[in-house]
Amino acid sequence: MDWTYSDLAKMIDHSLLNPTTTVADLEAGIDLAITYDVASVCIMPYYLKRCAERLAGTTVKASTTIGFPHGGHTTAIKRAEALRALDDGCEELDMVVNISQVLTGEWDYVRNDIAAVVEVAHTAHQKVKVIFENCYLNDTQKIKLCEICSDLDADWIKTSTGYGTGGATLEDLKLMRKHAAPHMQVKAAGGVRDLQTLLSVRALGVSRCGSSRTREMLDAAREKLGLEPILPATASKPANSQASNY
Repeated sequence: MDWTYSDLAKMIDHSLLNPTTTVADLEAGIDLAITYDVASVCIMPYYLKRCAERLAGTTVKASTTIGFPHGGHTTAIKRAEALRALDDGCEELDMVVNISQVLTGEWDYVRNDIAAVVEVAHTAHQKVKVIFENCYLNDTQKIKLCEICSDLDADWIKTSTGYGTGGATLEDLKLMRKHAAPHMQVKAAGGVRDLQTLLSVRALGVSRCGSSRTREMLDAAREKLGLEPILPATASKPANSQASNY
């Protein structure tokens, strides 16, 4: 095998974004992320500060969403969300493009909207993932977004919110990797639910995956590597575990 447990764990942004998730579920999710040593916890903005406090001293980053899930917030509001998130300890911002303006073809607006959040994050020496929501777009629109994000030096381009009509596809991931600048990373979200899919997207050059199925995938990875299992008592599944497609 050409991968280690850490290689896979550090691909995962553990998703805690379902609106029905309780505080107890959020705390359990943070526990799980720490125990499995994933890349980040992507959490609802209102709980971000607590999450960042919990993750301090670990190798797991605190992340949250901007303009989520529809992208229709004004640019000023997205910028304000980003500033507040950074003040609350966010290290990675997952922002949604203005899908309406993408579909309308108002590319100057789209560019300026993305640039506002990238500028705020990079000024604070933090990172941005730009969410396209590919299920609503054609290939020409996806390629244009890849080009804009490359020009703006976004850190990642990302397929989906997990709350649209579809998630990551292998075809979209290939297209995004092909048309993004070499320095820009690609994140898959929506549909990466098992170890085989995680390995498949990794082979395409994907460096991150948003997932609410973290435990299942990483337990399978540990079993395949012959590692001791992580006991459920130290990373229990949230009681309210309705998973999104994230």
